[in-house]
Amino acid sequence: MVLLLFFIGLGLLIFGAEILVRGASRLAGSFGVSPLVIGLTVVAFATSSPEFAVSLGSLFQEQQGMALGTIVGSNISNVLLVLGVSALLSPLVITRQLLRLDVPVVILLSLVVYLFALDLEFSRLEGGLLFTGLIIYVWFMIHKSRKEGKAEVYEEGYGDLREPSQHWVRSFGLVILGLGMLVLGSHWLVDSAVTIANYFGVSDLVIGLTIVAIGTSTPELVTSVVAAVRGERNMAVGNVIGSNIFNLMGVLGLTSLLSPAGMAISSGVVGFDLPVMVVAAFACLPIFFTGTEISRKEGVLFLAYYIAYLLYLILAASQHDVLPRFNLVMGYFVAPLTIVVIIVVVWREIMRRRDRIY
Repeated sequence: MVLLLFFIGLGLLIFGAEILVRGASRLAGSFGVSPLVIGLTVVAFATSSPEFAVSLGSLFQEQQGMALGTIVGSNISNVLLVLGVSALLSPLVITRQLLRLDVPVVILLSLVVYLFALDLEFSRLEGGLLFTGLIIYVWFMIHKSRKEGKAEVYEEGYGDLREPSQHWVRSFGLVILGLGMLVLGSHWLVDSAVTIANYFGVSDLVIGLTIVAIGTSTPELVTSVVAAVRGERNMAVGNVIGSNIFNLMGVLGLTSLLSPAGMAISSGVVGFDLPVMVVAAFACLPIFFTGTEISRKEGVLFLAYYIAYLLYLILAASQHDVLPRFNLVMGYFVAPLTIVVIIVVVWREIMRRRDRIY
């Protein structure tokens, strides 16, 4: 019964987010809001709405470990799992804007969040700063993109947003239905996940970092995979990067801001999971820098690292005897080798570009 409630809750989150974005997009369109503005705000928020619903629900149920684990785990899975699977299906296009603006913003945000977490707490002030940053970022993106004429990409996914104004009642009903599904789904998902964690003796943080994080990343995974299969490969990458930005500034910022006493952070998250999130963000830079696409080989690399990350969480949670040897291999062989490979690849790309100039 608990497993059934878990999957029903996950399904409500996924379909609730889809219904919410359709209703809100059409409602805004019926009042004359441009599809571009809708895409930069409503659509981006909707892909992060499952994380927000679960995080806020976990916080109010005094499961702060799951709230933070969902946010951090979702950002890790977005990069390593979603981009890995999408690139495996079809090489993904890297746009100039992603390389020059959005990826540096994700890296900077990841570092800021890590610095905020060093005192083992996200205060309401820090949450307010993050959420204010989201408002500034969205305003900047809207202002910057008004003359670029990219509104049609949102109409491809959500239909003609400029529907007759008399249909606003139906759109408003979809918004209410979507919100209701998110609230109910997050409640069932959190309750069942906590029960599962207690049954197996696993902390709510680990459950949030793994099962719940993957589940709440399903909208991003589905959106990116569909975009990659349809040939809209630039949208697949933009969806992931945009979702990570909203997760950190919107979900984490607003959750911390609404928490009466801020959000407590365990030393384990600061010592391992947040650094993994930062490294995953940094991993995008050399791969994006060295070409105009994420190749299938790089997609396989992302997936391999995500599997290694999940394996570590499982071994650590069960205190398995293999854990010390696993840490030894990852720390003294895999990680240094990866750093050396990245440095060599980036250096070759710099030399290639310099030779092209001269």
